[in-house]
Amino acid sequence: MKPNAQQAPRHRLQRQRDRLVERLRERGVTNAEVLAALARVPRHLFVDEALAHHAYEDKALPIGHGQTISQPFVVARMTELLWQHGPLSRVLEIGTGCGYQTAVLAELGAQVYTVERIRELQAKARQRLRKLGYHQVLFDHSNGHFGWSSGGEFDGIVVTCAAENVPPELLRQLAVGGTLVMPVGGLGAQRLVQLTQQADGTPFRTDCDAVRFVPLVSKTQPV
Repeated sequence: MKPNAQQAPRHRLQRQRDRLVERLRERGVTNAEVLAALARVPRHLFVDEALAHHAYEDKALPIGHGQTISQPFVVARMTELLWQHGPLSRVLEIGTGCGYQTAVLAELGAQVYTVERIRELQAKARQRLRKLGYHQVLFDHSNGHFGWSSGGEFDGIVVTCAAENVPPELLRQLAVGGTLVMPVGGLGAQRLVQLTQQADGTPFRTDCDAVRFVPLVSKTQPV
């Protein structure tokens, strides 16, 4: 019988996370705080038990509803770009999914406001994050195209789904000096984009890595 990866000894799982972090470092992730956060988050608990033995491979995995848990390198890279100008206190995440990226942000000390349009995914992520002790996370069941439904201003925004253009509603919730990171473009031509909000209201844009994400569903009702 194959051992249950979700119940493997902690020291073995920690070695697997440490090896994953070393691979991410070799691929060019340099932010020590981000790497340390990924070394602490138990990725095997964010996937179905049948896939847990793949959790510390550097690849995306299905989580149901046509969604995936992002490849660890992409999570690390997006978080590193978000944290490039220093620690953030209020971060808006669009696309909770299974909650893995949420946990990494919380590990870095941020108050995380996370939006998910699929209620079942959100419920599972909420339960998982609470069980792991991430109590500084607030949840919103709504369409992420519009940002946080009750408004607010954030010094970081990370979007885990792709759009042809950055939604202006999100830019309106980005504080001056704040950073937004998201994949932009159609299927087959997406790139990670880093936007920093300037004092005159115009964001400074940097195009980064080629990526592939599920689309940001525009202006539809949550399910």
